[in-house]
Amino acid sequence: MRGRSEGSQKKRLLTFLGVVAIFLVFLYVYFGSQSRGESALEYGSRSLRRLGSSYLGGDEDTDLGSKQDESSAKFGLEDSEDGITPKSFPVCDDRHSELIPCLDRNLIYQMRLKLDLTLMEHYERHCPLPERRFNCLIPPPAGYKVPIKWPRSRDEVWKANIPHTHLAKEKSDQNWMVVKGEKIVFPGGGTHFHYGADKYIASLANMLNFSNNNLNNEGRLRTVLDVGCGVASFGAYLLSSDIIAMSLAPNDVHQNQIQFALERGIPAYLGVLGTKRLPYPSRSFELAHCSRCRIDWLQRDGILLLELDRVLRPGGYFAYSSPEAYAQDEEDLRIWKQMSALVERMCWRIASKMNQTVIWVKPLTNDCYMEREPGTQPPLCRSDEDPDASWGVQMEACITPYSDHDHRTRGSGLAPWPARVTAPPPRLADFGYSNDMFEKDTELWRRRVESYWNLLSPKISSDTLRNLMDMKANLGSFGAALKDKDVWVMNVVPEDGPNTLKLIYDRGLIGSVHNWCEAFSTYPRTFDLLHAWTVFSDIERKGCSAEDLLIEMDRMLRPTGFAIIRDKPTVIDSVKKYLPALHWEAVVTADSASDSEQDGDELVFVVQKKLWLTSESFRDSE
Repeated sequence: MRGRSEGSQKKRLLTFLGVVAIFLVFLYVYFGSQSRGESALEYGSRSLRRLGSSYLGGDEDTDLGSKQDESSAKFGLEDSEDGITPKSFPVCDDRHSELIPCLDRNLIYQMRLKLDLTLMEHYERHCPLPERRFNCLIPPPAGYKVPIKWPRSRDEVWKANIPHTHLAKEKSDQNWMVVKGEKIVFPGGGTHFHYGADKYIASLANMLNFSNNNLNNEGRLRTVLDVGCGVASFGAYLLSSDIIAMSLAPNDVHQNQIQFALERGIPAYLGVLGTKRLPYPSRSFELAHCSRCRIDWLQRDGILLLELDRVLRPGGYFAYSSPEAYAQDEEDLRIWKQMSALVERMCWRIASKMNQTVIWVKPLTNDCYMEREPGTQPPLCRSDEDPDASWGVQMEACITPYSDHDHRTRGSGLAPWPARVTAPPPRLADFGYSNDMFEKDTELWRRRVESYWNLLSPKISSDTLRNLMDMKANLGSFGAALKDKDVWVMNVVPEDGPNTLKLIYDRGLIGSVHNWCEAFSTYPRTFDLLHAWTVFSDIERKGCSAEDLLIEMDRMLRPTGFAIIRDKPTVIDSVKKYLPALHWEAVVTADSASDSEQDGDELVFVVQKKLWLTSESFRDSE
């Protein structure tokens, strides 16, 4: 009996241990897949890398295998007892070295989104939910080098930094780019301008009878939208004429066009003319440009042309270089006739036509719209529709008329460049701001930027910085203060605040609307400096993750790039705790009380991102 009893007890013990083991395995799998790091089941297999001896300037004993289970819910406030600051973040798999979280086709596929491919919806932004985000650091590719400095970078980049040469083969007859040893060289060609963008730009100026064949028209033409921009050589060669272009292309089959543009130091943005408005206010650009951009302008009652019409200024131009403009065969002739009829109903007229290029000009007033026959298509947009709303707003096939004020003034009323960067914009009154307020803001940021440069001076030389981003641009005075330096600024305006982006474009600067609870539409390693003025305080109020924002800033920053964080002391203290995990280095902390009385409680914190490689990519690069 005793033997039977001992045997049954042993069986019950083994059964109990088995149940406990199964339960523990279940908890591990379940909570592992639900953790803030991305789920391997949802995203496919990937491994996290450790930083090895190739980590330059860091602590080699840093434990990169650990990952925090939860971040402090009170980032920037007094630390709570349960607040956890990570000692390290994992490193994403090398395959994700070019991850763009909101333009990730793998995510779209796995979420089984029902998108209309003919409308380019799959190239529009679709952001992962917080539980599906890659909360890891994006590694540089094997052999990554500090980018070549501007202006040399306009013409050549390191092949290792963007190891994609398929465009050089596909466009070999169009002079886009050529592989030469360790570098990729850009001769300045394009699909329509094989012999160089500079000659093509001069020909456009000649077609418009601008003096000295200079497209800037004595400072009156400053901002340009280049859709389907390729590797942005058109925008690159406009810069020497004091013209700044927003070069726009989707993350399509030619995936790395915008990546090449930004690596070269050329202003660019990942976007597409699909179903939603472009993230720019109305009347932002003096010229829109399409050189064989493969866009069907006749689709959906001309809705894409009407989106260009929305963002063009009164008297703005659309330069269209395509075989249809020459109409050599029956199909081209059909498209040309239909397109000509459409733009005529939109009140555009031909300013010039030569060979395969036509330039249309938009009217200065509403007169033509009022004179159209009743029922003419496309219709005028409703009077209650905001032409400046652009974040997630659906396009509509309607014409945006001018306000009574703009109709009377017959144009934008802007000063020529460079005077317009400091002249009070005509649309300033839309926000209830006075000229005096504008001038004080301009002077305040001039002093602040001068102070920033003094803080950075031990670390930078005249050519260290090229691509800058102001993450909360307000009136654009940060960018305006940099007009004499060889840099350009992506001015970002929050989607839920005053839409001051139209003032920024009126100043001759460029930018985009954005929500910092999401990732920005750019490739990793594309900005040399990020300026975050109270951005962390803002997203805390919105209930978004400051930790996610830090990881996103790290994604956008080039190795050896800088971030200037201007915020309240508690925010700065919290950011400092994340420096080891991000492999950022503190440069300086400064008091901002000397800037102005009203923000004396703000601190300025400057950090630098270190250059590191994973052990695997370091071995590959040797």
